[in-house]
Amino acid sequence: MLLLLDIGNTNIVIGLHNHSTLQNTWRVRTDATRTADEYSMIFKNFLLEDEVTFADIDGIIVSSVVPEMQTIIATICERKIHVKPLFVGAGIKTGIHVKVDEPRNAGADLIVGAVATYKKYGGPAIIIDFGTATTMTVITESGDYLGGAIIPGIELSSKALFGGAAKIPHFRLELPPRVIGRSTEHAVQSGLVFGYASLVDGMIERMRAELELPDCKIITTGGQARIIAPASKYIEKIDENLLLDGLKFLYDMNR
Repeated sequence: MLLLLDIGNTNIVIGLHNHSTLQNTWRVRTDATRTADEYSMIFKNFLLEDEVTFADIDGIIVSSVVPEMQTIIATICERKIHVKPLFVGAGIKTGIHVKVDEPRNAGADLIVGAVATYKKYGGPAIIIDFGTATTMTVITESGDYLGGAIIPGIELSSKALFGGAAKIPHFRLELPPRVIGRSTEHAVQSGLVFGYASLVDGMIERMRAELELPDCKIITTGGQARIIAPASKYIEKIDENLLLDGLKFLYDMNR
């Protein structure tokens, strides 16, 4: 069994792959103050849902944007699971060409998403990952990773609004019935959801124009994708397991 770990600033997404199909997925909050023993027990309990133990794991691949987590995960893998993990980073085979100013500093999650998109959908494509930050990256028809844009995520924006405006209470982040809100709740939801979708649509238009590719594919993933997609003019494809699939592709390329 293969263990896939996508470590983001907010959540760790865990995938269990039987080398043929993605068997199960779980999410746990990222917390670098937890010990390796604590995370080890969390992982162990998740795996038991599928009647899998650490002894059944024969491969591990990790993508992380949280440097403090690397030592914790390496300790779990080597001391508890007894499998040396493969970390996505400089020197790993990707099958794409990273054409940015500092290739070694390209985010692991961005590379994983680009690899998965190119393998599953081909290029050219704009990949949008709605996470703690919303990232937009571009890959060409020939597999060139060109870079992209990083935008504060919608949850960060909502926390700033609720925290900074004393008279605005906290509302659920969901699609309101109309753009012109007729209550404070719907007005806030409109500003956040429709406003954020308009921001993303505007960036898509600018990127397509810069690429001179008006029909460039739009592939989205991440925890907030299903909130934003219905309000967007251009988002059609949501691939919730895009990064886990990318990790599997990278594992197979580098095993």
